Amino acid sequence: MTETIKDKKSKSDDISETVNANLDRRRFLTSGALAASGLAAACATPAGTLEQSSAPLASEKIRPPDAPESGDLDVSTHRVETPGPNGVVSAGHPLAASAGLRMFMQGGTSGDAAVAAMAVLNLVEPWASSIGGNGFATVYDKPAGKVKALMFGGAAPFALDPESDPKAYDWGVKAGTTPGAFDGWVELMRKHGRLSLADVFAPAIDLARNGHPIDPSIARVIAYMQERLAQHPTTAAVFLPGGQVPKPRQIMTNENLAKTFESLVAEEQKVLASGGDRDTALLAAREYFYNGPIAAELDRFFREEGGWLRKADLTAYKAEWADPVRTTYRGYDVHSTPPTSRGGLEVCMQANIIERFDVSALKPGSALLLHLQAEAIKHAKADIYAYTADPQHADIPLDAMLSKAYAADRAGMIDIAQASPFPAVTDFRTYDPAAPPPPGSTYRTEDDEARFSDTTSLTVVDAEGNTIVITTTLGGGFGAGVVVGNTGFLLNNGMRLGSTSPYPDNVNFVAPGQIPILNNSPVIVMSNSRLWAAFGTPGGETIGQSEFQVLMSLIDYGMGIQEAIEAPRFAVKADPNFYLPRARCLLQLESRYSQQCLSALRALGHSADFVGPYAIGSIQGVRAYENRAVMAGADPRRMAMAAGW
Repeated sequence: MTETIKDKKSKSDDISETVNANLDRRRFLTSGALAASGLAAACATPAGTLEQSSAPLASEKIRPPDAPESGDLDVSTHRVETPGPNGVVSAGHPLAASAGLRMFMQGGTSGDAAVAAMAVLNLVEPWASSIGGNGFATVYDKPAGKVKALMFGGAAPFALDPESDPKAYDWGVKAGTTPGAFDGWVELMRKHGRLSLADVFAPAIDLARNGHPIDPSIARVIAYMQERLAQHPTTAAVFLPGGQVPKPRQIMTNENLAKTFESLVAEEQKVLASGGDRDTALLAAREYFYNGPIAAELDRFFREEGGWLRKADLTAYKAEWADPVRTTYRGYDVHSTPPTSRGGLEVCMQANIIERFDVSALKPGSALLLHLQAEAIKHAKADIYAYTADPQHADIPLDAMLSKAYAADRAGMIDIAQASPFPAVTDFRTYDPAAPPPPGSTYRTEDDEARFSDTTSLTVVDAEGNTIVITTTLGGGFGAGVVVGNTGFLLNNGMRLGSTSPYPDNVNFVAPGQIPILNNSPVIVMSNSRLWAAFGTPGGETIGQSEFQVLMSLIDYGMGIQEAIEAPRFAVKADPNFYLPRARCLLQLESRYSQQCLSALRALGHSADFVGPYAIGSIQGVRAYENRAVMAGADPRRMAMAAGW
């Protein structure tokens, strides 16, 4: 496979070899060179247009560092990496990162910082995060020397009618699934925290009661969804104060959510005041939510409004610790979340396939590299969407899907000179005789287009090196769109098409008590049993794809974390969805790639178009070094920020 890439160069590759090697690179207009260099040369348009050496030419005078003419001519990132010798938090909003950092300053650890950040995200990214949401965490427990996964995705209600119109799963009282987030928060604090819930919830309670300026991007989303948000009075009361769309930077409050958080704190404090230990106190708060007054309020509300969720759904729920899915990529250990996440499988399977190719001769962002990555994504997704579902309800051939033998066979199907249609599903009995047979034929149904999702992510490393990466979600924007009674929080719409299959013969078709599949897949990379990198992203169907590209940028191209985050990305989109074997695939390229790159991909047979310049995902991550330096990055694609201490 390696020889194939090197020996079968295109004419465009040859163009790049004719560039005069004697040209002074410090004077070379990179955009012109890249436009001429074809498939094997970088096609991304750099932030700056000139490369500049760190040393001045002999003919140049040394200029003072603050002189305008001394500025770098080639800007690789728009943000600096953030160091965190005593702890670092990279989160989807500055106030969330600040809340996490505050926990470190109060003597807290990774679990405290992560939960404080998530509680604040409930307020400042309300379209994507909630105590009533779902998610996954990948955790590096440094004292134990172990990476583990925490799954807190909620199941479909026991009272669900699977014959319902799929539109019911998109929005409204029938769209809500069991809230898993708070149980996940409790587990992270129990296993990886040391502060009280009172300490950890304090920043969120303050912002909920006293307010925070709403980000202009959130105000725009509310304006776009105004009609839907107005359908339920409890929702309109929070997000359309006075019946109006909030203006950018308007101070927003949520008194009912402040009271909900305070009620959970009160249960914890009651146990501590009576002499109980911290763990018992946290479990008391959990009981209050899942089997006490909050569960009772949820039951009352959904009975009155005609929804399916009941207190019994919450009482039966439990977040689950599990072994992550794992692979090796060019000598590094890559860990991510197992089903009921499919994104972790995507990252690992895509890495296994691309590992069969020597990409060292391909520049970052080159058309041939994008072609190989896109083909690896399509091959992995074809099998993931056919076999992956709640493991309690499906037999998933995990070992075979993660095997290097399977990856080698899939890589062998990739033509470096021609894009493939969406691949056929693999019969994994070739690799594991106990694997289930491949699914039967699937045909289109009415309204089977996958819905997009809205998610957020954060990465936390404490002073001891313990690391938590979390991707949490409400499903689609504002979840089910229903604020539950007097609680102040939204529920997720985890059953929407995409997280479930529209086809009844698929293993991930919606069913009572079954946990729908999410793409959330926080990643931790280890090297020689040492933390090397950790990152996660929102983005729905693009999550595993974005993480795969960042993984390669870090490992194959040696980028720093901020440079890898800001590098242009692309995504493969399926029409109507990835569950359909004959789906049409479209490449969506951030517009910082050049027109030449787009044309080269089309010449290879891809359907491809530009999207916005910073449109795909929002990575929050860290890179850890052997000298104990921990550097964090935050994605400029959204309102993320990294904060170090």
